[in-house]
Amino acid sequence: MELRHLRYFLMVAEEQHFTRAAVRLNMQQPPLSQQIRALESELGFDLFRRHPKGVDLTPGGLIFLQEARDILNRVEDAARRAAKAAQGYEGTMSIGFTSSAAAHPLIPRIIRAYREAYPGVSLLLNEGSARELTDDVVQRKLDIGILRAPVSQPHEMTFYQLFEEDMLLVLPVGHPLLERARKKKGEDGDDSMPVIALKHLAEEPFILVRRSGATGMYSKLIEACENAGFTPKIAFEVERMLTNISLVAAGAGVSVVPASMNGFHRESVVYCRINSRPRLLAPITLMCRREEQGPILCNFIDLAKRIASS
Repeated sequence: MELRHLRYFLMVAEEQHFTRAAVRLNMQQPPLSQQIRALESELGFDLFRRHPKGVDLTPGGLIFLQEARDILNRVEDAARRAAKAAQGYEGTMSIGFTSSAAAHPLIPRIIRAYREAYPGVSLLLNEGSARELTDDVVQRKLDIGILRAPVSQPHEMTFYQLFEEDMLLVLPVGHPLLERARKKKGEDGDDSMPVIALKHLAEEPFILVRRSGATGMYSKLIEACENAGFTPKIAFEVERMLTNISLVAAGAGVSVVPASMNGFHRESVVYCRINSRPRLLAPITLMCRREEQGPILCNFIDLAKRIASS
């Protein structure tokens, strides 16, 4: 039994006449009658009672009519859904992000815009460190990871830098360096964010995300400090950047974070620009597996790149 047999049957049942059904199907009446006879033979019972004015459904034909309609409706629905999935309009996608990347307004904008553009795609959102996200994407536990700087670049992965922003120094309220910065601002007549030279932090205890969790940003800071003439004293290494700020607020040391995180603990810490060489920057990077960019993934990547560049 083929789907065309069901369509032939439905047309004859609707028209209650073989000739009229054949006209609507754009075929000759004898081949249509032969196909219906073949279907009845396969089923083992008559679908129609033939008479001079046309045909009527038999009791078996009435039941088969309901089932045939249901089958064809489900096939059409499956075809529509499959077409949407092929175009990236239906399905599921898992996305992981670091807390520092998610703190940038770009990421909520991308997620919201994608939900609005592709409401048929279910998004599974997860949080983790850059190392965890990289491993999860490699192991196919995640489709996409959004982080700051990549901690490694496995050959099966591809990376897209969406954005780049300055790193800021975080000092506890009342830190002596702030007084020096205020005096300099007064002399320059500049009321913007304080600027601290990196070399003035040589004796300060640093609080950083663990090297394994933020390799790129960690190494850039170490390089900048060494260029300024000192090796930083690492007082604490933590798992998340938000913890950095909390520990600075508690007076445990100083830290550096992306500029978009400057809204946390504003009553307890002061965010300052850093005068350093090289300039300390925090990227936002999207990563995925190179060979598995289906339509859902491609749509997300294209939208993310478009929003990031706007």
